[in-house]
Amino acid sequence: MLTQSITTVTGIGEKKAEELASMGIHSVEDLLEYLPYRYEDYQKKDLAEIAHDEKATIEGKVHSEPSLRYFPKKKSRLSFRMLIGKYLITATIFNRPFLKNQISLGQTLTVTGKWDRNKMTLTVSDVHFGAFSDDRKIEPVYSVKGSLYGKTMRKIIDQAFRQFSGMIEDPIPQELRDAYRLPDKESALRMMHFPENFQALKAGRRRLAYEELLFFQLKMQIFRKWNRQQSEGASLKFNREEVDAFTRSLPFQLTEAQQRVVEEILRDLSDTSRMNRLLQGDVGSGKTVVAAIALYAAVTANKQGALMVPTEILAEQHFQSLKELFAPFGITIALLTSSVKGKLRKETLNALSEGEIQIMVGTHALIQDEVNFKNLGLVITDEQHRFGVNQRRVLREKGESPDVLFMTATPIPRTLAISAFGDMDVSTIDVMPAGRKPIITHWAKHGMLDRVLDFIKKEIENGRQAYVICPLIEESEKVDVQNAIDVHAQLTSYFQSYDVGLMHGRLHPTEKDEVMRRFAANVCQVLVSTTVVEVGVNVPNATIMVIYDAERFGLSQLHQLRGRVGRGSEQSYCVLIADPKTEEGKERMRIMTETTNGFELSEKDLELRGPGDFFGNKQSGVPNFKVADLVHDYRILETARNDAARLVNTNKFWNDDTYKPIREILTRQGVLDKERLD
Repeated sequence: MLTQSITTVTGIGEKKAEELASMGIHSVEDLLEYLPYRYEDYQKKDLAEIAHDEKATIEGKVHSEPSLRYFPKKKSRLSFRMLIGKYLITATIFNRPFLKNQISLGQTLTVTGKWDRNKMTLTVSDVHFGAFSDDRKIEPVYSVKGSLYGKTMRKIIDQAFRQFSGMIEDPIPQELRDAYRLPDKESALRMMHFPENFQALKAGRRRLAYEELLFFQLKMQIFRKWNRQQSEGASLKFNREEVDAFTRSLPFQLTEAQQRVVEEILRDLSDTSRMNRLLQGDVGSGKTVVAAIALYAAVTANKQGALMVPTEILAEQHFQSLKELFAPFGITIALLTSSVKGKLRKETLNALSEGEIQIMVGTHALIQDEVNFKNLGLVITDEQHRFGVNQRRVLREKGESPDVLFMTATPIPRTLAISAFGDMDVSTIDVMPAGRKPIITHWAKHGMLDRVLDFIKKEIENGRQAYVICPLIEESEKVDVQNAIDVHAQLTSYFQSYDVGLMHGRLHPTEKDEVMRRFAANVCQVLVSTTVVEVGVNVPNATIMVIYDAERFGLSQLHQLRGRVGRGSEQSYCVLIADPKTEEGKERMRIMTETTNGFELSEKDLELRGPGDFFGNKQSGVPNFKVADLVHDYRILETARNDAARLVNTNKFWNDDTYKPIREILTRQGVLDKERLD
């Protein structure tokens, strides 16, 4: 077995073992699977084919005596001419003066460095004395610590392969390897550690990425299977004719996307397994009306429905809009927030426990111990990422296996939806309702601020309102609050005839609600805020969103902020004030001005920022993979998901010896236990 200590590898003593342990390498298996994080390309190239600024390896003869020049602080530059075929170039080596005595006229060298085509100069990073050697074509680079060097690491791994490569077992069955033309695991690991060429490296990486993603998706599909088995018998016997009549009564026609997701949700409700579905849709795509149809279906099945939202003002808005939709149908709907107190609270809770209230809308007040439903059948959580896992679980446990629908206005790229929400079904509203005007987005430099303020003033004079957002940086909240206060003071001075509100994270929740109420009622015309400005708040009269230092935000967060406007019939605008110093920052500004499609932006954001930072923090639910890359390996991810979903629903996976290695690994990882296997 490869679980034995790394000290069984020849050449690894106690000291080296301690250093390797600090890198997470404890067993022979850990060592064999400790992969390079990049590769140096030492393949010899023709000088005529090397692009400007490209790093390349070339072979030639020294054509002039090396010249050494010293600079302050022990800096130096060694230069000499090299004849490469018919080309005469200059080779420059910085801060290695000792090489002067090792390089001589007429000597053959193989050098690697950055090529300046204009100056015909190679800035050398690596020198090999002699002709090009085939055994150095592609060199793996490992992350190392302590006294360990990359060369030492390569020797240790080479020795481990010599001793133990015959013990490497392949958990992926032959039938899957054949289907996708994948090498076996030993070959794949060899390709990663000792690649003969980039084609072999690509094949090894593809094999290991598939294995990683398959195991991850198997975990998700197994959890999903068991969750569904544990919730048998939760079918809602809703009245389809009444649900269709309610849908026809709406003051607008559903988009094709809304109709599709409604059918998906209704199918789940009628199924004997508990619904566990994520509904994602761009800002303003019409998720609320889909939720209303689902709640109405639950009521026709003689069940109660609950809608939990993150803020009081959002709860009130949902309550009012649902109340209007349900009024002609005699449905009893109530609101429960921390502001509902005294006699009214007591009456509301009593009516809920007696089943007199059919639909309850509220904040986290819904998960208090005193809140009891008589027959809860459907739980909907809006802006689900704003609630903790435990908060969502407590609400779910208010009923006997109620169906669960999560909603989010953060468009999630398909690869992340498959990964972070692989144990859930995902419905997507990807079409906006007809007649909605796209928000016009402009990018302005800080020097254009006066023009931006004049534009805001004109809109306010026409009766409109504006948001002004200041950046929130996690490392220094005090600075951020001060930043918002400074901007508030400047705008208060500029807009003397109007009310300028201030919102930031230091305010008490009741103060935040009061600020938002004033803004919603147009008592306040300009709202200066950090990013705590509430997601989902609907102020149709607000037509301008100004974002200071916009380059500090990711595309998805900028899109969420932009979505606070454009909710009324008037044309709305978003102004990004930014002086980005990096190409990535400039690219984000360009993308924001070119598209208002949240799903396109989310894919671009994923490419620019990576999956770990997509949700604005590290708690995204997306694992760190050794090999797989969710952005570039999305086809492998989808293949792995399809394979995992198929496998866990076959007897062969659970009983056949072919899949025994996979089951054993999942058992070691705590995904499977003997009781469940039996």
